[in-house]
Amino acid sequence: MPQVATDLVEILVCPETKQPVRLATAPELAGVNEKIRAGTMRNRGGEAVKTELVEALIREDGRILYPVDDGIPVMLVEESIEL
Repeated sequence: MPQVATDLVEILVCPETKQPVRLATAPELAGVNEKIRAGTMRNRGGEAVKTELVEALIREDGRILYPVDDGIPVMLVEESIEL
């Protein structure tokens, strides 16, 4: 399973606010995945999130999560998830 490179995470910022991002912790991912399994998680574009996350990036303020798909961060505002 590919993982996002640490050096890439260090240079990425939220496209909306330009805040730095960090890798989500296992407990953070577990909480999000629980909501995905329950069918209650939607991205900011309004679409239901149906696939559990293996990796994600969280904005510095802790309010927004960006999914990582097969080691590639999806840094699109409409694909992000409000925490």
